[in-house]
Amino acid sequence: MPFYAQHIKAARLQLQKNDPVMKRIIKLVGPFHAKTKRDRFGTLVSSIVSQQISVAAARTINTRLLEATSSSVENPKYTPEGILEFDVDGLREFGVSRQKASYVLDLAEKVHSGAVELESLQRQSDDAVIEILTQVKGIGVWTAQMFLMFSLGRLDIFPCDDLGIKNAIATHYQFDELPSKSKMLEISKPWRPYSTVASWYLWQSLDLSGD
Repeated sequence: MPFYAQHIKAARLQLQKNDPVMKRIIKLVGPFHAKTKRDRFGTLVSSIVSQQISVAAARTINTRLLEATSSSVENPKYTPEGILEFDVDGLREFGVSRQKASYVLDLAEKVHSGAVELESLQRQSDDAVIEILTQVKGIGVWTAQMFLMFSLGRLDIFPCDDLGIKNAIATHYQFDELPSKSKMLEISKPWRPYSTVASWYLWQSLDLSGD
């Protein structure tokens, strides 16, 4: 589901009304412009490939892997069938580490077999989506939360273990050190049911401040 303009408008109004710090952040960052990604399988493959490497390296590897596994040159797209044409060693030739290759194959196998039904996730609760996705090797809670936010367009996700979110809260809410989970959850209470929008603004604020 995309981020609908009326929902974002309501989110911005509530966040600015309920949290003066968030009001300042929203004014600093400007309009919300995040988009959701419709290609659910491709989003998860890219997320696995991109873990713990630079943006540039992730882009290069994803480009190579996509070109090699897609059946379409004009409109390349990750598919379980395309991934499953390769084994771990085959995927490594495109720059994917052995561990990530095994994760990508596990994802492809589970989606291909129907053990993980990506198209049905929109009808599941947030907790159920996390439980389903974390069955896949290499997909943890954080990756599942990013999927909820930027693939399914869920508006009330707060990834409180994300380092960028911790840094942004420490900066804007004037902590001398990274805040505890309990402190972050307390701060985030006024954001509900729009924690996703608040989280996006926190990430963007770090880009502007140069952190």
